[in-house]
Amino acid sequence: MAETTVVHLLRHGEVHNPANVLYGRLPGYHLSETGRQMAETVAKAIAGRDVVALFSSPLERAQETAAPLAATFGLEVTLDDRLIEADNIFQGVSVGNGDKLFRNPRHYRHLWNPLRPSWGEPYIEVVRRMKGAIDTARDAARGHEAVMVSHQLPIWIMRLAAEGRRLPHDPRRRQCGLASLTSFSFEGGRLISVGYSEPAGGLVKRPTVPGA
Repeated sequence: MAETTVVHLLRHGEVHNPANVLYGRLPGYHLSETGRQMAETVAKAIAGRDVVALFSSPLERAQETAAPLAATFGLEVTLDDRLIEADNIFQGVSVGNGDKLFRNPRHYRHLWNPLRPSWGEPYIEVVRRMKGAIDTARDAARGHEAVMVSHQLPIWIMRLAAEGRRLPHDPRRRQCGLASLTSFSFEGGRLISVGYSEPAGGLVKRPTVPGA
């Protein structure tokens, strides 16, 4: 019987972002105090799991989320550019209460194709790189478990693809909360299930900025 391997995609914790900026891949955005508590809470919640490999997006908020896990499991964090946030033309724009972006006529020319989407990295490209990253983690942790710290959109898009659902979606309906775990279980190289949990859900202040 093929061995079972679990790859957990962990969304980073809450970010200090008082201006409510869509920060995307911008440097300099770090976890808030609550975000650090979220990271610690996740590390404690899964301390008994058989985690043997730890990967992270290179962005600061992801690395800071990975740090308590590295300490808990005694692992080095491997940075993987494939786990980075999706590219977005609105990066750096203040989104206000969430709909300010879409009410500005100057932005309409970028919103013509929500299926691709026209304002950022194509969904199919996100799936391609995330699948490659997951395959690497699965091979590194074969028969055990791996954790990969990434971002909301890449994690959600990968889940949609894995479950055979359409990639275009309403960002408000993503099931991918701050510091949540989306867990892919494999038998050998075959995906057998996708699970979801929120170990730090009690610390989440809703609503959050979409796509963070």
